[in-house]
Amino acid sequence: MQVLTSFVLAAFCGYAASWYFGVIDGNFALLLFMATVVTGLYWLAERYYFLPQRLAAAAQLEQQDVQRRAEHARMGLQSDNIDLAQARERLVMQPWWLDWTAGMFPVIVAVFVLRSFLFEPFKIPSGSMIPTLLVGDLILVNKFEYGLRLPVINAKITQGHAPQRGDVMVFRYPPKPSLDYIKRVVGLPGDEVAYLNKQLTINGQAVSKAAMPSFLEEDSMQYRTEFEEELGGKKHRLLNYESNPAGVFPELQGFARQAACSYSVEGIRCKVPAGTYFMMGDNRDNSQDSRYWGFVPEENIVGKAFLIWMNFSDIKRVGWFK
Repeated sequence: MQVLTSFVLAAFCGYAASWYFGVIDGNFALLLFMATVVTGLYWLAERYYFLPQRLAAAAQLEQQDVQRRAEHARMGLQSDNIDLAQARERLVMQPWWLDWTAGMFPVIVAVFVLRSFLFEPFKIPSGSMIPTLLVGDLILVNKFEYGLRLPVINAKITQGHAPQRGDVMVFRYPPKPSLDYIKRVVGLPGDEVAYLNKQLTINGQAVSKAAMPSFLEEDSMQYRTEFEEELGGKKHRLLNYESNPAGVFPELQGFARQAACSYSVEGIRCKVPAGTYFMMGDNRDNSQDSRYWGFVPEENIVGKAFLIWMNFSDIKRVGWFK
């Protein structure tokens, strides 16, 4: 078992190292699921096979000690000074290969349940959601708001609430589902969404947008035009770059149902297909979103982002956001 366990642990370490160095596209949900299964099997084996064996050996040692002392007393000999408690402790003690497997199971299964069905942490890697979310923000995502999903396969098992306009949502990036993206829900299934001359319109109604003081973007050390937009009854801030035209899409990707969108020098107009969502970043002129790679299918949804739990560069960032 020691050899087998060494091989299993080496396989996990090899997978993690290959992922870290970019040799493979890692899947943390799959890795955590496999760790839960493997450590769970070791935990069951420990509880119902290995531990009873060690306890039986300790009981046999105690019985032998009683018999030995009785025999010494019958023969009038002084009993030896064997430390029975220490010997029993060595027999019952969990070996290293069980300590690193069965011993880790309670922690791993707790993390698995928490991450898969309740809350999952993410780190913001880019500036597409500035000013709502900054690079380096550590956020929490509610995994049950839109319905519980099975880990790895992401199959929905409870209904939950449908995403609403204005929600900040984490989802699997449609062109590459192994990546997680975060954007704001702008268009619901059946909506007609237009973003023309930097004005968002939904079903023919212009979305309210009020000017605010300029925002200093620290990465570029430039001031950006900031607005407060009301979407789905929720207010949030967004940025525009005055020098960027609204209707230029140099990085446009071909995507499924692209025929539902029309492009012009003014911007984009789309009819959101059933079962999909139209997503946009709050940093409107610096966001790769549904304007470029298309709609987010319902099955790609991961959860609703709601809390910045830490930013090591600015602890004042901690708090709820919309």
